[in-house]
Amino acid sequence: MKPTDPDTSNSPSAPDVARRVFSQSLPTAEAYAELLATDGIVRGLIGPREVPRLWDRHLLNCAVVTDAVDQGASVCDIGSGAGLPGLVMAIRRPDLMVTLVEPLLRRTTFLEEAVGILALKNVRVRRGRAEDLHGVATFDVVTSRAVAPMDRLSRWSLPLVRSGGSFLAMKGSSAETEVADAAKVIGKEKGQVQGVIELGTGLLETPVRVVRIVKR
Repeated sequence: MKPTDPDTSNSPSAPDVARRVFSQSLPTAEAYAELLATDGIVRGLIGPREVPRLWDRHLLNCAVVTDAVDQGASVCDIGSGAGLPGLVMAIRRPDLMVTLVEPLLRRTTFLEEAVGILALKNVRVRRGRAEDLHGVATFDVVTSRAVAPMDRLSRWSLPLVRSGGSFLAMKGSSAETEVADAAKVIGKEKGQVQGVIELGTGLLETPVRVVRIVKR
């Protein structure tokens, strides 16, 4: 299935803060927003009601996660879906090497086409589950957004983090409770909780809350 031609009339305009966040990568971020607002809806990857809040709730929130990622890091985004947060992180930070892991064919097809349309040289798409990569590959950083509770997420993600690397899970108000409930699993997978950090302070109206766990 070929992607539909983006209809910019359906795409929300980038807010002023987007230029501060994306800098020279803003045109690429805008092109991705157009894809989400058009082809993303057609393929059922996002709901129509999400379009007016694409920037505030999705693109900007995901972009600031890179503030916790070192220069030149390898990143694995599990359950990437429509590319959130991994594709956005790759757009904002061309120095990162990002692997998008997603089990569903219709989503990986969209991701592969998006990577081509956006001419992103620092992204690869892999169809499969996180567990398929256990014992096969490790990364400096593993990310996820709204994939699963912390116990399952830690079981899937921490085996993919190299020793000394970090697992960054985007979570909301329940972050501390989820971390406490997952303490045994995190310890078993050699993770050490660094805490819940807030990213985007001074840029976003509501900072993003991210659980940071370091792999021993």
